[in-house]
Amino acid sequence: MHTEANPTTTRRAIAFLMFGVSAGLGLDLCAKALLETHSLSQFILVRSVIGLVMFLMLAPGFGGLKSLHTRRWPWHLLRTLLAAGSMYGFFYGLARMPLVNALTLAFTAPLMVTALSVPLLGDKVGWRRWLAVSVGFAGVLLIVRPGIDGFSLASFAVLFAGLCYALLAITARKLADTESSYSLSVYVIAGPLVIAAVASINEPWIAPDALGWLLFVCAGACSACAWIGIVGAYRRAPPAVLAPLEYTAIVGGTIAGILIWNEQPDTWVVVGAAVITASGIFVAYREVGAATSVKYLRAVTTGVSSTIAKRVAKRLRRRRQA
Repeated sequence: MHTEANPTTTRRAIAFLMFGVSAGLGLDLCAKALLETHSLSQFILVRSVIGLVMFLMLAPGFGGLKSLHTRRWPWHLLRTLLAAGSMYGFFYGLARMPLVNALTLAFTAPLMVTALSVPLLGDKVGWRRWLAVSVGFAGVLLIVRPGIDGFSLASFAVLFAGLCYALLAITARKLADTESSYSLSVYVIAGPLVIAAVASINEPWIAPDALGWLLFVCAGACSACAWIGIVGAYRRAPPAVLAPLEYTAIVGGTIAGILIWNEQPDTWVVVGAAVITASGIFVAYREVGAATSVKYLRAVTTGVSSTIAKRVAKRLRRRRQA
């Protein structure tokens, strides 16, 4: 845990996170565009191959291929299956519902991590966090509206993807002491790749055109960049500072959906997104503690204020010299 508020480190963490969030949103945009003309399995197959190649190219920066060494194959096998469930579920829903709906439902994963950490990790969760988790899932009900038009197989698929992602996070915590972050990221590509390859055998292959290949390469690059950004951020600052900024992806998804696909989120989606976002931020706040959170928020404020003051002073000096 971080013990001192370092404005420079915190600013770098925020820069890493925004880079990762932007890359993740870029992946979602590429995926939604490609899934209009390509099958789900073909998209996952090509994207996984490109992503794996890029991860292997990054190996020298993370200790080389020796960092992939492991003796805990059963855990990695489980994680590959969870990764396949997460990937298939999310992209299935993404292709069949507005972008902001899919992103909002996917952000239930942090709430699921909190709920599942009690039986699976033995964590202690106070009543405030349980209340936040309950309120967050009430936000889900506002979006999917069981029994009304809002509920669909696509909604269920994205929620299932969120559950798989939450279990990925929990297994990562179990393996963190013996496995490198690089191996935890690379091996999870194998499961979706193999499953997609098998599923694609009986599907007609649609050869991507030049734009399609560009989108596929961008999707793979965005996958790697999202991982680098998010891992780099959470190594430098606590969740209480970073979690609120992750939810900017919902805002970005809303804007992109309107501009590119003319998707207009309805009132219930907006309200549900606000509820889920507030719940997720509160859970992150409670995870670290109010004192730590305030300390880091002050670090950000101090750093930004200091930077502005320095720039203003520099401009004044230039004007005087002129």
